[in-house]
Order: sequence, then C-alpha cells, then structure tokens
Amino acid sequence: MKPPCLLGQICLPAQVDSVPIARQYVRLLLQVVEHAQADDALLLVSELVTNAVRHSDSGRLPDGRVAVAVANYDGTLHVDVIDAGSTGHQPRVCTDVGLDSGGGRGLWLVQELAGDADRPRRLVPADGTVKRHSL
Repeated sequence: MKPPCLLGQICLPAQVDSVPIARQYVRLLLQVVEHAQADDALLLVSELVTNAVRHSDSGRLPDGRVAVAVANYDGTLHVDVIDAGSTGHQPRVCTDVGLDSGGGRGLWLVQELAGDADRPRRLVPADGTVKRHSL
C-alpha cells in the first residue's frame, strides 16, 4: 500500500466565479496522475463548490472562502471541499426534485458518483464543514 499523496489544494473566494477556477485546478492536478474517474471528480468539484458558495456561510460572508484539497491514496482519489458550514442548514440530498427544475440535484449526483452507504460523509470541525468524497 502506497502512502497518501496530497496532489494539491487551493483556497478561493466563495463566489460563483470560483467554481470554474476550482474545476480547472483539479483538472490540471488529475492530468498528472491520469485517474480513470477524472470526469466524475470534476463534476463532484463543480457541484460541491457550487453548494458551498450558494448554501454555506462562506458564500454569505464578504470575505468567505472555499478550499478544495485533492489527494491520491493507494489508487483512490479523495476530494475535500471545505467551507464555513451553515448556522441554519444541514446539507441534504433532495429526492423530490421536479423534472423541470433547474437545480436541487447536486448532492444526489455526488452521492451517485462517489457514494456507498457511508458517503457522502460530512465532518463538522469547529470552524466549518468538510465534504469528503472518494472515487
């Protein structure tokens, strides 16, 4: 078993404009390791950073930040999206989204791509939320 390898991390303003920057950053990291599920990882990053910007306190604060960390551990890709958490909301997977709805499927997609019974995992440190997913 190989030791874990941090591929990279980036901290961005919690703004919608940061979503494509995070996606491009992860794309560049994954080109180096040629991970078989790179496209899935890019979708995960897009959905999770978007959720952090739209639904966490990071997106509500004028100086709010969102961080993305990517690691490779024995062939498994680990993607963490870290935000300030939310004082009033818990992330939830929506199961009743209408067919014509333009949103509400993000965490469902994440669960389908990276989920088994114990994923997505939500860790709540004192200063925010970490959404960790593995591929």
